[in-house]
Amino acid sequence: MPKLETFAASAKPKAIQEAMLRDGAAILGDAIPTDTRKRMMDEVMPFVEKTATGGVFTGRKTRRTGALIARTQTCRDIAMHDKVLRCANKFLEPYTDRIILHLTQTIYIGPGQGTQLLHRDRLAWGSYIPATIEPQFNTIWALTDFTKANGATRVVPGSPHWDVKRKASDDEIGYAEMSAGSVLLYSGSVIHGGGENTTSESRMGLNITYCLGWLRQEENQYLSCPPHIARDLDPGLQELLGYTQGTYALGYYTDPDAEGDPGITPPEHALGRKPRKRTLFEALKNGIL
Repeated sequence: MPKLETFAASAKPKAIQEAMLRDGAAILGDAIPTDTRKRMMDEVMPFVEKTATGGVFTGRKTRRTGALIARTQTCRDIAMHDKVLRCANKFLEPYTDRIILHLTQTIYIGPGQGTQLLHRDRLAWGSYIPATIEPQFNTIWALTDFTKANGATRVVPGSPHWDVKRKASDDEIGYAEMSAGSVLLYSGSVIHGGGENTTSESRMGLNITYCLGWLRQEENQYLSCPPHIARDLDPGLQELLGYTQGTYALGYYTDPDAEGDPGITPPEHALGRKPRKRTLFEALKNGIL
């Protein structure tokens, strides 16, 4: 059975990047402290308990709860985790000027849930993105221990390099077994799926994913976290949600209630602030200077 490379929380982003490029996934151990993990659980469980179970693909004994930026402070902190964000930006840097938040959800796999269909998350956009472009950098944070028995995510290392029609055999499938507080990092192109829970306890993961700034997000962040909530967030998180222009032009709006001709308005204005100045690096990279 193949194993994913596991890194200490102090590992250098470069080493993680190399493993991600080779295998399509890696584990960062003990990435958040116990109190952060427990606080996340406490904040989200009232919403999880009100969430219906899913269907054939998402799991009939699995609850997937979203809108977590609006609902929980701790998810905001985890989404902005410095090392993970640096890894995400570096991994997607060849294809975009800016990354944005693709979705947030907890995945609560109940006892008796079977295995999920193996899949690639990039199929959210169909087959329209060329295979040479990686659209996503994804994370699943272990809010409880992940074991093979309780539904640890199944991952096929190296599968981003496979022909799209190739199927994984049983001996090519590994399990993202990790202690609570660790995080699975994986690309949009790696084959993976939820595992079977044969225990009497539920397995809880926090799924936070990032994508190229010029793509439509799977979770509509402007409805899940509308301006009246987003205006009180950290500016960096506002921009990660998409409340900024993705490149030089993408993402402006026109205020339909403004008097006169409002023209092209940056999204930040909807949050009551002006856009932050671009760094010299961003300006050079975008060809503005």
